[in-house]
Amino acid sequence: MSVIDGSPSNAGPLPLAVLDFVGIEHGESPSAAIAGAVAIARTVEAAGYRRYWVSEHHNMTSLACSAPELLTAHVGAHTSRIRVGAAGIMLPNHAPFKVAEMFRTLVAMYPGRIDLALGRAPGTDPLTAHVLRRGASADAGAEFPGQVGELLAFLGDGFPADHPYANLVAAPVIDERPELFVLGSSPYGPRFAAVNGMSAVFAHHMSPELAFDALRAYRREFAPRAEGAEPYSALSVLAFASEDEEAVLDFEAAWTLTIQNISRGIREPLRPEDIRGLARSDRFRAARRDDGRMVTGEPKAVATRLLEMRQEAQADEIVVVTPSLDRARRQASFTALADAWRRAA
Repeated sequence: MSVIDGSPSNAGPLPLAVLDFVGIEHGESPSAAIAGAVAIARTVEAAGYRRYWVSEHHNMTSLACSAPELLTAHVGAHTSRIRVGAAGIMLPNHAPFKVAEMFRTLVAMYPGRIDLALGRAPGTDPLTAHVLRRGASADAGAEFPGQVGELLAFLGDGFPADHPYANLVAAPVIDERPELFVLGSSPYGPRFAAVNGMSAVFAHHMSPELAFDALRAYRREFAPRAEGAEPYSALSVLAFASEDEEAVLDFEAAWTLTIQNISRGIREPLRPEDIRGLARSDRFRAARRDDGRMVTGEPKAVATRLLEMRQEAQADEIVVVTPSLDRARRQASFTALADAWRRAA
C-alpha cells in the first residue's frame, strides 16, 4: 500500500488506530477493566477506526494487558468489523512456534481482522523478563532477527528442506496470515522492517524526537519481500481531544504522573484526587508547554495536527494512544477525533 495523500473515504475505515494499555482505574477490578477495553473497541469501531490494538506489559497492577493474545480474542468476539491485534507481542518473551499457533488460531476465528505487531523489548522490568524467559541469559535483541525469521517460516514461508524444523506444522494450517508489523521506538525497528520488507510502527509517544526521521528513512530504504509490495507505516501518538479544558488538563496531568510513577518503580493505578490535584495546581499550569510529545486540545486542532504529523512522517496511519483515568472521557475523545478528522482531511 502506498502513502495515503488524500481524504479518507467516509465509506471505509479511517487511517486511525487505537493502542490500548487496558488500564485498571483506581478501585476497579481487572474484570471491569477488560470490560472497559471491549467498550473502547466497540466505540472506535462505531467511529470508523481501522484497528484496535492492545499492548503487552507485565508485573503491573495498573494494567490488565499481560496476555494480549487472549484480549485480542475477547475483543474480536465483541466486535464485527474493526481489525484487532497485539501491538505488540514482545517476541523475546515467547517461542515463535507458539506465537504462530496463537495467531493462526486467531485468524481462523476472525478471518481478515487480525494484526500482529512484533517488538524486541521485554515490555517489563529486567527481573520479570528473566522469569518470562526462564532465566535465559542470551541477548534478546540480538536474537530478534532469528526469532522473526522462525515466525515467518512457521506462518507460511517455510524452512529449507534440511532445517530441523522443516516438518513442524504450526496448527491450525491456514493460508491467511495476520497483518504483520515491526514496532520501534529507536531507528532499529523501522530499519529492520525496511530491510525485511515489513510494515513498521514507530512509537512517537516514547521517542518523539526520532519519529519523523525514522519513518521517512523506512520508506526510502524499503526492500520488498515480494514483487509489487510497498512500504506501510504507522505513527503512534499521545492524543486527547475535548472541548473541555479541564478534561485536557486532567489527561496531561495523568500522563505526567504515570511517567513519574514508572521512573519510581510504582505500578499501581493513579488516584483520581492526585490527578485533579496536579492538574489544578498553579505549578502544573504554569509549566505546561508544547514539547511535541502530546497532541491535546479541542478536536479540530488535534485532528489537524495529527494529519500534519502523518504527512511529516510519510505515514499511512496514526495510532492514537490515550491512557487516562476516565474511560468515558477517552471514548468521547476517540469519537470527537474521528468526526474532526473527517472534516479536516
